[in-house]
Amino acid sequence: MMAMTKGKGEMSNNELILLNQMLEEIQAERTTPLKDSDAFELFSCEQALFDRDLSLDEIAEGVLGGGNDGGIDGVYVFLNEQLVHEDNEVLQSNFSAKKTLNGVRLEIWLVQAKTELSFSETAIEKVADSVRRLLNLGEDESTLANLYSHELVKRTGWFRTALKRLASRHPNVESRFVYVTRGEVASANSKVLLRLRDLENQLKAVMPGATAQAELLGAADLYTRANTIPSYTTQLTYQETATSGDSHLALVKLRDYMKFLSNEKGEIQRHIFDWNVRDYQGSVEVNREIRESLDDPNAPEFWWLNNGVTVVCSKASSVSKTYSLDNVQVVNGLQTSYTIHGLLEKASEDHPANERVVLVRILVTGDDLATRDRVIRATNRQTSVPEASLRATDVVQRDIERFFLANGWFYDRRKNFYRNTGKDLERLVSIPFLAQAIMAMGLSRPNDSRARPTSLLKKNEDYKKVFGSVNLKTYLWLAKSQKSVDAFLLSASDVTAQERSNLRFHVSMVAASRLVKTKIVAPGQLNALVEEQKSIEDANLRECLEYVRKKFREQKRASADSDDKIAKGQPFVDSLLQDTLTFTRQADSGSSSHANGPTASLP
Repeated sequence: MMAMTKGKGEMSNNELILLNQMLEEIQAERTTPLKDSDAFELFSCEQALFDRDLSLDEIAEGVLGGGNDGGIDGVYVFLNEQLVHEDNEVLQSNFSAKKTLNGVRLEIWLVQAKTELSFSETAIEKVADSVRRLLNLGEDESTLANLYSHELVKRTGWFRTALKRLASRHPNVESRFVYVTRGEVASANSKVLLRLRDLENQLKAVMPGATAQAELLGAADLYTRANTIPSYTTQLTYQETATSGDSHLALVKLRDYMKFLSNEKGEIQRHIFDWNVRDYQGSVEVNREIRESLDDPNAPEFWWLNNGVTVVCSKASSVSKTYSLDNVQVVNGLQTSYTIHGLLEKASEDHPANERVVLVRILVTGDDLATRDRVIRATNRQTSVPEASLRATDVVQRDIERFFLANGWFYDRRKNFYRNTGKDLERLVSIPFLAQAIMAMGLSRPNDSRARPTSLLKKNEDYKKVFGSVNLKTYLWLAKSQKSVDAFLLSASDVTAQERSNLRFHVSMVAASRLVKTKIVAPGQLNALVEEQKSIEDANLRECLEYVRKKFREQKRASADSDDKIAKGQPFVDSLLQDTLTFTRQADSGSSSHANGPTASLP
């Protein structure tokens, strides 16, 4: 349980009491409770980026953990509204800026989280000192590595790399800093506010024309955000409509479509695009043409030139030319919607584009997810959408979702669908997470799981291997097993954040191979374990970890490569598999003890 005891200056307001209770409940629900400070950092990053609609895995990946963090507990980089992972093309050596048009949006979010009951100017000064170096393009990375943790240098390095590689495309750069405590924002003293403004100005100086925002987040804000469930019910005012059965075609003024798209703060409601098959592409040609046609008062009617937007919902009713829509998802028209919002969010009320009209298709599918999937595939087949973008609509994905649900687990093939409906977060599994688990344990490719977190399924051949004819029970076993390995590594006090990131899938592979007693080349080899109700813990995760560590040290001495490069490379995997059978035989001969017991002698 998270014990947030009262201390000097603790507030007596209800929000703090309720927040503390919430934090305790979150800890109690975890299979492996985190340290209170670590749990608060994770919770704070989730609430700081509340409006970005990230998955739990994405939030956790950005939490740094450990020491030498320069006062920064979370780092997140976004390019064209999408979270940057290490396999993002802008970070690859063969990236060409020519692929990107002018005005690409690049953001970095820095989060500082303290369980204290007030805000401190000293804490902000520490971040300011770190940012001065970390966001300086001229700073040598080896120098930074001597001062700060590997994860901090790596993640801020993504921002520096993207900034340099996109410089010729005149990116719109924004820096955000969020300082989170259990304090009361209104009680922050003038020194804190002054330091905050100084840091904001410092962030603006990253490059000419950059924007920045530094804010405080206190107990009341945290409690309010954590209790806010995204609404999928909204209104859409129209000018003209045509109806066939339960579905409709509507001509909608852009000022009314903006209201449909936006939350109370005027920001786009990202969660209503969770089922869209593509991410926002930024200033690509088609989006630039959309914007130009909106800016041109002499252009033909907007809806003549644009394919419009497709919305699916479970129910639609109309009163006084306004539709009330339940369980709304925009499944086609994301590029149009984001471009409209980007133009009009800062436009004046009399901007002529407000009076232009967009065509909106409203398809009432009830709660039939299979029908929704068919609509998504059909409406997106008309444009050049990569096959990989349509994976979530595959029959096998729906089968996995149904099987997980029947067994009390939740397969989030639609990003954040189950999370937003309040399901047990410990039992929530995303498509990328399951793919990584299968790749590591079912195909003995943990290096790919580590190196390609978001691009594993882009190749059809990989997708077929991962989501081929695998027993549904085995899919669930794989998800549970990777969750167990992650929980074990998280609970081990001697495992650093960098080790967890680099070795989690290698430990899983070794554990699965140890149970099967051979190299695994196909997920079907795990079926017998599932039928025998074997648990990944039966492989003794502590021994597996120590074996992986030993082989990692040997590989590092032999290659002199960086830790990240070793973890992403095939030679390390080959080394592990070469001696895994010896490792297993030693365990079988009695050199190892019961699961997760004392460490055995390793080869």
